[in-house]
Amino acid sequence: MLEQQNLILNKAQVNQKITRIAYQIYENNFQEDDIVFAGVWQSGYLFAKMLENAYTKITDRPPKMVKVNLNKQTPTQGEVSLDCKPEDLVNKTVILIDDVLSTGRTLAYSLKPFFDIRLDKLQVAVLVDRSHKKFPVAADYVGYELSTTLKEHITAELEDEATFGVYLS
Repeated sequence: MLEQQNLILNKAQVNQKITRIAYQIYENNFQEDDIVFAGVWQSGYLFAKMLENAYTKITDRPPKMVKVNLNKQTPTQGEVSLDCKPEDLVNKTVILIDDVLSTGRTLAYSLKPFFDIRLDKLQVAVLVDRSHKKFPVAADYVGYELSTTLKEHITAELEDEATFGVYLS
């Protein structure tokens, strides 16, 4: 299926975007002692792990990793949960991370568990922003911004070495 798609970011370009975002997060939060990378399962969490790796290379304060679980197809019908205790996030800076920001729907629903926690700061990082906002969610950190038609689809393949990259179909 990936052969029919157009490659828009190869592995080197994706890694360059990840490094740049890691530096931006550090520059905007260098005074923070406790940073949490909350990755939306599944591709968002993979992207968050890559960001964690890049971030750890530039600071001696590695972020805490948290997984945000929700059903992306039907986010209103299931529970949105975190793989940590809410009290572990109190007064922390949280970076909510997903691979692609299309309409903002997934990220909007992913915010739900954080509303009941007193956070120091909440920011959003995405690898690709498609600029089709239907929900009031904007990313603080964007690797690549691309205006597409509503019929086009962006896929971030972050697991398979052979097909690693970002594709437009």
